[in-house]
Amino acid sequence: MTRLFGRELSRRELERRVGRLEQAAGVRLVTLADGVERGVRVLEFRTGTGFAFDVLVDRALDIGRCELGGIPLAWASNVGFAGPWYREPEGLGWLRTFGGGLLTTCGLDHALFMAEDTAEQYHYPARPTERYGLHGRVSAIPARLAGYGSYWEGDDCVLYAEGEVTQAAVFGEQLVLRRRIEARVGESRLRIHDEVDNVGFDRTPHMLLYHVNAGWPVVDDGSELLVPATAVEPRGDYPTDGYAVFRAPEAGYVERVFEHELAAEPDGSVPVAIVNPALGLGLLEVFRRDQLPHHFVWRMLGEGTYVVGIEPSTNRPAGRLDARARGELIELGPRESRRYDLELGALLGPAELEAFRARVGRVTAS
Repeated sequence: MTRLFGRELSRRELERRVGRLEQAAGVRLVTLADGVERGVRVLEFRTGTGFAFDVLVDRALDIGRCELGGIPLAWASNVGFAGPWYREPEGLGWLRTFGGGLLTTCGLDHALFMAEDTAEQYHYPARPTERYGLHGRVSAIPARLAGYGSYWEGDDCVLYAEGEVTQAAVFGEQLVLRRRIEARVGESRLRIHDEVDNVGFDRTPHMLLYHVNAGWPVVDDGSELLVPATAVEPRGDYPTDGYAVFRAPEAGYVERVFEHELAAEPDGSVPVAIVNPALGLGLLEVFRRDQLPHHFVWRMLGEGTYVVGIEPSTNRPAGRLDARARGELIELGPRESRRYDLELGALLGPAELEAFRARVGRVTAS
């Protein structure tokens, strides 16, 4: 059954009341038409609960705007959701098109800070090494849109989008991200299923990080991070005391990153959230520890750039060369693939916030 506007409705009962599903919920393909966003295709999702989000087709099917009842859940940066044709690939150029949004995908063969590493696996003597910019290339690659729309599973209606993002080079990596996004009508959450395939013939390094960006008013003075961490390590010379409670924007703030060791539920799921108890609002994230064994929080409480990232990853925040030195850098053989699952959603009201807090507490105590 689909719950909408305080009622449980069967498919027939809903269809008797609307001329088409889009009256209550649906997916619409639009193209942005101005400024640096001109030409970017967007899939607008509405689930009927006030939960709405944009899938950025031309930015790796990432998630841009996300809101609940008109209240924003995600951070939006000052650069906008610029088309990938504005990308500056080297060094920190990624920051010039980092629009924020609910999700920015980092990978597919590199994530985290810049590095130079061997490229000998590609058998091209003219390029013995490869330079990697911040967070890799994938978020600036347009997807080939395979399909979108809605379908019924009995009396439950599912909204979906799916497509492929190809990151490839002659004498280089040949990786394909196959992404499917689903959201059920009557729910305030979405699910992402990703498959990363090496479609080439050379062993290829693989890194993946989900840059999930919570913004105001979820992030505000007194907001809290809920995470089943068994240990916390700062990535700089600063204390961990109070790191999970946020404050108002601060002039001249310098970003801080904290790495977690995580406990998981019996099925391997890890629940994380940022909640604003005063507002009765939260943003949740659930992922699998066996797929994404590392997690960290990006705490950026500056003026104008006021955001907290909750970031599951295949690797530690120390980056690519550290992963190689530890023997933790994933390599995909020819026709080998990896699969990832991520849930993102909203929490509304004291009861939902406390239920999620209790869920995290049970994991931590187990």
